[in-house]
Order: sequence, then structure tokens, then C-alpha cells
Amino acid sequence: MATIEEKALVLCSGGVDSTTLLAMAVSRYGAKNVYALSISYGQRHNKEIESAKAVAAHYGVEQRFLDLGAIFADSDCSLLSHSSQDIPEESYADQLAESDGKPVSTYVPFRNGLFLSAAASMALSLGCGAIYYGAHHDDWAGNVYPDCSREFVDAMNRTIVEGTGGELHLCAPFVEMSKADIVARGIELGVPYELTWSCYEGGDYPCGACGTCIDRNRAFEANGMRDPLLDRLDAERAAANAEGEE
Repeated sequence: MATIEEKALVLCSGGVDSTTLLAMAVSRYGAKNVYALSISYGQRHNKEIESAKAVAAHYGVEQRFLDLGAIFADSDCSLLSHSSQDIPEESYADQLAESDGKPVSTYVPFRNGLFLSAAASMALSLGCGAIYYGAHHDDWAGNVYPDCSREFVDAMNRTIVEGTGGELHLCAPFVEMSKADIVARGIELGVPYELTWSCYEGGDYPCGACGTCIDRNRAFEANGMRDPLLDRLDAERAAANAEGEE
């Protein structure tokens, strides 16, 4: 029977970073000792959750779900389904240049602090000794998402350790890494990036214009490859068109 040191809970959004993190956790602990936690928070679409389900199934890990959308009911963050704002179609750097040092409009108020607090309670109940969180350098550089920063991660780890009597800690191995570095690590691990989704818009195909699409495309380009998700979607389109012409 696994001890508390041998199980982990991974926050799994269905994107590039958390999927790479899940692959690392499975490699370290084994699939039977890893849980994937996927959280709904009132986002514009369910593509993230559907991708998270596909990723969890690929790795054969047990998946848990939470819906915390009610907490953000009064927020006008552009990432939320009830928001009156449009998703910005520009890079995070360009958005920061216009924000006067404030977080970007897709920053959901203290979302990751809430997620990690909920994850800590669940992780303890499941007998886990670690929570894995995929924050990375590109998401906090320049104050894009302050709840992804090194300072935030360190503070949350101290809080989790203190609040659980030392039974649980936070692992954020990507916090000083770029998304391109994460993709490089994922390529080594054979991560099925074709199953993941990052775009803030829904639809059948990534918009390519929002901040996370731009970062994702650049990360794969930096590794000398095209996004495998786009290859899969293009292949499916071609197959559907060919079938329609028969």
C-alpha cells in the first residue's frame, strides 16, 4: 500500500503545462498513485475540461472534478462566460504595455490560490503528500498572472505545509521555466500534446490570436515543430472533407 509520500494530486486543466506535469508525476509515482483534479470556474467553454478528460484517460489516472464558478459570479474577467469583455487578441507583452502594470484582463481573481486551497483539502483526503501545479515563468513575468509567480508559489507552499502539519507540500517545477522549456521536457516524455487545448476561445479550432495561443505556438516553434493539436485538427478536417466528397 502506498504511503502518504508516494501519492500526488495534479491540477490538470487540459493544457500544455499541466499535461506535461501529469506526465512527470505519472513517471515518478506511477499512474495508480496519481490523481488529476480538473476545475470548472465559469470559463467560456468546456474545451479545457474535455481535453483534461482525454489526457487523464491517456495516462490511466483517476480524475476528480470541482465546479467553483459561483465564486467568480461577480467578476468581469474576460475569461468568464458571463463577462462583457472580449478576449484580447494580442500577446501578453502587448497587453501589459496597455495595462499600466496591472494583471491582464484574463486574470481570474486569485483563481490559483482558490484552486490550490481546494486541492490541498482533497489531496489530504486522498492520502497524497504533494500537489503539482503547472505555473511557469512566462505566465508571471511582468505581472501577467501574479498567482503564478515564484513569490506566490513559495508563499502557498509555506501555507500548505503549515496548514497540514507538514503532511502536504506544493510542487511547481516549472515556475522558473519558459513554455518552450516545458514543451522540450514534454517531448522527451512523449506527451500527447494533440489531446491538449489552450485557446481562450471555444470553437473547433484554436483562434491563434489570444495570448495563450500565441505563447503556445511560439513554444512549439522554439522546439522546431508545429503544434501537434493543429496537425490533428487539420487531418480530421481533411478526412471529413474527403468523406463529404464521396
